[in-house]
Amino acid sequence: MRIYISADIEGITGVVNWKQAGTPSSDHYDYAFARRMMTHDVNAAIRGARDAGATRIVIKDSHNVGLNLLIDQLEPGVELISGSRACPDGMMQGISRDFDACFLIGYHGMAGATEGVMEHTITGRIHRVSVNGQPIGEMGMSAATAGHYGVPLVMVSSDDKGCHEAKSFIPTIEAAQVKVGMGRFMSHLLHPSETVGMIHEAARRGVEKASSIPPYTLEGECTARLEFNRSEEVDEASQLAGWNRLDAYTIEQTFPDWPSAHIGMRRAMSFAMLVAL
Repeated sequence: MRIYISADIEGITGVVNWKQAGTPSSDHYDYAFARRMMTHDVNAAIRGARDAGATRIVIKDSHNVGLNLLIDQLEPGVELISGSRACPDGMMQGISRDFDACFLIGYHGMAGATEGVMEHTITGRIHRVSVNGQPIGEMGMSAATAGHYGVPLVMVSSDDKGCHEAKSFIPTIEAAQVKVGMGRFMSHLLHPSETVGMIHEAARRGVEKASSIPPYTLEGECTARLEFNRSEEVDEASQLAGWNRLDAYTIEQTFPDWPSAHIGMRRAMSFAMLVAL
């Protein structure tokens, strides 16, 4: 059994604020704690997957520039994809049809998730995203990318809003709820000694039931709509070929399939970030 894990940081045990979930800088003074907890949660998932028979585990460090997980503190025998570059599969780079199932560890609710801890979708400049009229966040985007390769998403860990979001499109998924969002930067936290067992068990159960969870797929044409926070961001993003500007804040484009939509959406978000605020 081969398992792929994509790990983010905002939905990790004990993390509630950008001062923790950032990068190594004076602006993010508690980052060392967050990356330690990220490693803690990923290790719990690794052990749970192995207890259910996983023989190969590949982990993608998917937060920011991908330099968060402490490889020397990960469980031995795993493989890590670290660092950053423009990649077609984004937070799921490295996944392929060789894998039997995947996990999303430390993910968070989509932009607009009420009281979701650090809710956003890829960038803080996005107000709302939809594909074929349905709201989508990083969980849905990652699940659809895995589904394109025929790999089912069987387990997530997040706050309560993220877990609810995952179950909204994969009802039988295993979810480890490590905290309850009380606002964008406030949460009712569980102790790491509790979340370690929750993540372990959700991962174990996810692997055991992987054959019964179908891959999540977005078939056929995908109409992506991106609503940004500020009009000048759309001034920038709308210069990319194929996007139609619907109003001051919104662009839309129809793509032939999910992989091309995924690339197009991320590219538009990146262009919007060229605007200095």
